[in-house]
Formats: sequence, C-alpha cells, structure tokens
Amino acid sequence: MGYIPNTPQEQQAMLEHLGLRSMEDLLEPVPEEVRLRRPLNLPPALAEPELKRLMMSMAAKNKSLDQVISFLGAGTYEHAIPSVVPHLQRRSEFVTSYTPYQPEVSQGMLQAIYEFQTMVCQLTGLDIANASLYDGATALVEAVFMALGPGGQGEVVVSAGIDPQYRRVLRTYAHARGFSVREIATENGVTSLAALEAAVGPETVAVAIQQPNFFGCIEDVKAIEPLVHRHSRTVFISVTSEPASFGLLSSPAEYNADIAVGELMSFGNPMSFGGPALGFLAARERFLRLMPGRLVGQTVEEGGAKQTGYVLTLQTREQHIRRERATSNICTNQSLLAVGATIYMAALGKEGLRELATLCLHKARYAQRQISALPGFSLAFNSPFFDEFVIRLPVSPTRLQEHLLQYDIIGGYDLGRDYPDLTNHMLFCVTETRTREDIDRLVAALKEVAA
Repeated sequence: MGYIPNTPQEQQAMLEHLGLRSMEDLLEPVPEEVRLRRPLNLPPALAEPELKRLMMSMAAKNKSLDQVISFLGAGTYEHAIPSVVPHLQRRSEFVTSYTPYQPEVSQGMLQAIYEFQTMVCQLTGLDIANASLYDGATALVEAVFMALGPGGQGEVVVSAGIDPQYRRVLRTYAHARGFSVREIATENGVTSLAALEAAVGPETVAVAIQQPNFFGCIEDVKAIEPLVHRHSRTVFISVTSEPASFGLLSSPAEYNADIAVGELMSFGNPMSFGGPALGFLAARERFLRLMPGRLVGQTVEEGGAKQTGYVLTLQTREQHIRRERATSNICTNQSLLAVGATIYMAALGKEGLRELATLCLHKARYAQRQISALPGFSLAFNSPFFDEFVIRLPVSPTRLQEHLLQYDIIGGYDLGRDYPDLTNHMLFCVTETRTREDIDRLVAALKEVAA
C-alpha cells in the first residue's frame, strides 16, 4: 500500500462496506458532550526550516552535561562512553531490529544479546542471565516473582537502603499480587543486621539488599548472607544500580546471592533525562524455568556444516503460553541498550572495568574529604562507600542547588525527598568523568555557602 492518507474514494468504499453513509454515521455512538466541534487551537503551519529553528530554541532552554558539571547520581550515572559504542550501536541493523522471532534472518542481533547475557553472567558470577528487562526496578520485581514461585504468596524483606523508586514499584506490584513487603531500617548508612535478623523468619520468601546501597555505602553482605539463608526457602536477591562497582567489589555469586538484578544503563548509554533504562537479571541455574522475558540460546544447525546458531529459547511469557502459566507479563527487552552495554563492556574488558571503578573510588574519596573539611558540611555516615556519599548540609538542599546553578554546577540528590530523617542531607556522586578541577570548583562554590 502507498504511504499516504486514505483518499476520499477509499474512505467511501470502507463506509459502504460497513453499511454507513458518512463519517458522522461512524461517529454517532460517541456522546455529543465529548465531541470537539471546533478546530484545534494550533498555531499556523511552519515551513521545515522555521519549525527546526523553533524546536532548537526550545531545546536550548535545557542544559546538557556538556554545559554543566554534574554531581548527581542516585540511580543514574554519568560515565564516559567510548566513541566505538555509538558508532556500532547505531548501525541500522541494530537500530531497526525488532524481536528476532526468525533466527534465520536475525543472527546478528541474537548473537549480540547472547554476548550480553554471557557478560552479565561474568559480572555477577551467576549461571544464567536473560536478554535484559525494562529497568532495575522491574528487574527487582521479577526477581521477587521468581522467589515467590507459582503460589505467589509470602513476605519479602527489603532494606531501606534500596533505591526508593525501586521500593515504590515493588509495593505497587505487591498490592496487586497479594504478597507483603517489610522494610528494614538502616543504621549508619547500611542495613541494620539486628533488624534483619529479627525480620527474617520461616515465612520470608526473599530478602533484597542493594550493593552499594542508595546512600553509596558498601553493605556487609558477608554478614548478611547467613542471616538470609538460615531458612532454606529464603532467596537472597542482590540489587545493583551502579554497575561500575563490579570492577572492585565482590560479585553476587561470591557472597552467595541467589539472584542478581539491577541497572546497566550507564554502561555505554547516555543518561537521557533518566531513561530509557536497561535492567539486568541473573540467577543460579535452579531458577532457569522461572526466568522472565527472553533468553537467547546457542545451538548447532542440523546436517551440513553444523554451524553455530542462536535462537530465542525458554520463552515462558504470556504471548506464547497461557497467561496463568507465564512467569512474567513483561514480553520484551531493551535490545538496543543491551547492545550498547555489550560493546561498552567489550571495549573496557576486565582490566578496564577495574580501572574505571578505581578512578570512581579515588575521585569520590577526594571530593568527600574536601567537602567535609568545609565549615557546616560533614559526612553523614562513616561506613565505607564507593562513588557516592551523603553530606550533612548547613542550609537546605534547594537553596544550595540554586547557588550551585549560578556556577553551572548540578549538585547532589536531596535525600529529604525520600527519607524524612535525612532532611538537609545531600547525596553526592563522583565518577571518572569528574576532574580534580571540577571537584575544586564545586568545593569553592560550597565554601561560599559555608561562609
């Protein structure tokens, strides 16, 4: 068919087929009070160059990270993206690909996703990984569903150190699915071991801990794990929103997590106002039949040269089987972002990832020491941290941010938005993209507030 609107003759033919005389007859069931009888209130049409100038002037009201210095993390992180990533990721074969249902014409995308799954397994140390999920929040929910199993009932214990947005999404699903969520308080920026021990019982289906947690602090997962696995039924879910930490910290498998979930958007993909995101999910092999979404498997063709091929496998989703038997109603994945993350990880390699994490760690330490030395500013928690840390402020975060914007600096995250007991506390993030000059510029601006 031609890519043009329907002609009057085509419209009339369709109306006659429906036994109608006019468009008014077609719209007759629509109540009069909701029908618009006047033209839309739109400005005059513009020529393409005029429209482009208008859109550019509107876009100029925003400030990109090329124009400002950002110390904002809280789940979305700025990491340098090697030029090879967008160069390959934006190839038309990847950009235009949809679900690779026909493996005979989708080997490139299928192999890229298979490599993504392999690298996620290497990051986490676990046995299996799926083709990705929408974001870290829905990945956490899917991990909980895996722990709940077919019955779908039980109690899930989560640390208050998990990203507040992740916890809100989990509670939304819990309300609809009928399982309960218990939150465990933090102490000195990390999960309270005493509170966790008291909360975990025979009825506990899963325990979720973020590493590093939302405050940037490093949890004592080696002490947490035996408290979780005192009861054989309880599943230990590890959550990670800052994947650069994998370069230095123990992998989820090393501290005996059963399922690892989180966010990989910052690997090779821009921040883009906070999305689209890239959730990952990896697990031990015993959870294979409970995995959500898609998995790409490697196989060998029949007869002939028996070349290696890649296919979608174990698609236990409602598009393919009965809804009540599906493991998830999330029926897609973030293929293009997963391709970007795969290229990024391949470009860095193991040593590159370790160097990235080391840079983040050292620069965050330098920034924390400089800020904490200012009058009125102090480190809120003395627990070890990775590339984020919480600072107690002498003024409100709103006032501080207004001051910093005068110097084209975006400050940290206002923790009082989610934690009432952390009013006038700000979460600063320092990645490898920040230079010593950037940090010194921030400190100089903060010093004016302290004065």
